[in-house]
Amino acid sequence: QVQLVESGGGLVQFGGSLRLSCAASGSSFSLYVMGWYRQAPGKERELVAAITIGGGTNYADSVKGRFTISRDSAKNTVYLQMDSLKPEDTAVYYCNAKLATRVYWGQGTQVTVSS
Repeated sequence: QVQLVESGGGLVQFGGSLRLSCAASGSSFSLYVMGWYRQAPGKERELVAAITIGGGTNYADSVKGRFTISRDSAKNTVYLQMDSLKPEDTAVYYCNAKLATRVYWGQGTQVTVSS
């Protein structure tokens, strides 16, 4: 069992930055593929970025070059550094952990980018 708690969301102006954190409790954090998803009002949840146990990363085209995902296994934490934010980045951001058939979600954190 893994519990995920996100933090770091908030209101930011166009072009600003935020760093989201996701603290994981439970066992075997280092074995999980970690990801950040987001869901805007009226839209489906979409993958923003993911990081494997080896540190390989994958990003949605819409955030490439602006967002950076990283993980600190010593702290059981995954981060999402978001730069050059745009109003279209406004959404609830969710942390996700996957290991084989096990999938866990955090409660989400709101990110709002004003124009």
